[in-house]
Amino acid sequence: MKMKISQTLLRQIILDLGLNVPFVKGQNIPIRNCWHFSTDGNAVDVMFYEDDFIDGMNRVYVTVKGYRVIILAFSLMDTHVHFVLYGEFDECNRFVHDYVRRTSWYLSVKHNEHHKFENVPIQHQQVDTDFYLKIVICYTVKNAPVAGIPHNALDYPWSSGPLYFKKKDLWCSPMWTEEEATADETVTVADMGLNIRRKTLKTRKHASPDKVRMMGNLVFPGEYVAYELVETLFKTCKSFNYFLCRTKEEDVDARGGSISHLSIPMQEMRQHKNEICQELFGTASIKGLNTQQRIRLARTMRSRYNSSLKQIIRLSGLVYDEVRDII
Repeated sequence: MKMKISQTLLRQIILDLGLNVPFVKGQNIPIRNCWHFSTDGNAVDVMFYEDDFIDGMNRVYVTVKGYRVIILAFSLMDTHVHFVLYGEFDECNRFVHDYVRRTSWYLSVKHNEHHKFENVPIQHQQVDTDFYLKIVICYTVKNAPVAGIPHNALDYPWSSGPLYFKKKDLWCSPMWTEEEATADETVTVADMGLNIRRKTLKTRKHASPDKVRMMGNLVFPGEYVAYELVETLFKTCKSFNYFLCRTKEEDVDARGGSISHLSIPMQEMRQHKNEICQELFGTASIKGLNTQQRIRLARTMRSRYNSSLKQIIRLSGLVYDEVRDII
């Protein structure tokens, strides 16, 4: 089941992304109305807790329904998000800000963390060639394994990675879907009662009985990601795998510099942080710590673990540019 795009819009997308232009080796094809958005992973210690990702995925579906935006790729990380979008800039910008706003509201309700993303920087880049579009798509898909999360880039479930160049209607099968649903089932949102729809999608506004496939409590991501357009862009699985392998962080002109390579996975370092915090200050949370205590926490982590400075500062709830020279 693929995302539904009107023929009029599809023709415009093909023109804007140069999908009808013959490939010539060594020549880039100019494109328009394409953007790479991301939130600053250094601004918060966590954006999605372990049990928040399904709701975070469904929130992408619920939010994008209200905008004239096409999602080409995305990834939800525990501290930040990436979106590669097609559409007018103002529309894409409003979509990403709305998604962050909804995520902030969700955290305030579920975890009592109010206004957490109020000042989170949201960065964007214009993607102006087909070559760079291939780079940012693969960069987005590879974000999880590069950050030390133990997943193949094409099997990290909280992203669009598992959608590309797969057999029709198939997706990866993470452990949490095996008992709840399979790709052969045809359960849709329309099959769910109104209260169940509202509870699952965490919204009243977009709780209409759409004919979109569900996998357990998860809206099938192929319903809102235009993965077939991405396949058309790369043309072959061989080309996709080539860019997936060759793309490096320095290929993406990230504002403020590239994201550091992490030698220890974020989840593991978060556990170490909690243990050190408990050891030093008698609490597993950094919420009540002042700046000097957070700096002491960061220095202790720095001395004990072979982890990047950027990761340690992020976990300590500090601002990288302000404290990097004193940690």
